[in-house]
Amino acid sequence: MANIKSAKKRAKTNEKRRLRNRARKNVIKSNIKKFYKAVEDGNKDEAKEAYNVAAKKLDQAASKNVIHKNKAARKKSQLARALNEM
Repeated sequence: MANIKSAKKRAKTNEKRRLRNRARKNVIKSNIKKFYKAVEDGNKDEAKEAYNVAAKKLDQAASKNVIHKNKAARKKSQLARALNEM
């Protein structure tokens, strides 16, 4: 454990950020799973809705540096391709 006051504070803020980032990543994964479930069921309207939500969450995570912007773009591209192939 850190002895210096600023190092203790950094450790605390790092832990808070880690938990916040983890929660955001879990939301993204859930939205992507929901999208693929809709695609698998063949429900185009539901898939389109799920795609919009997932793309928005990916963009938000990329803007907050939770995930890299290229990863967000790659994921959105994969989702769009799956939607178009329906």
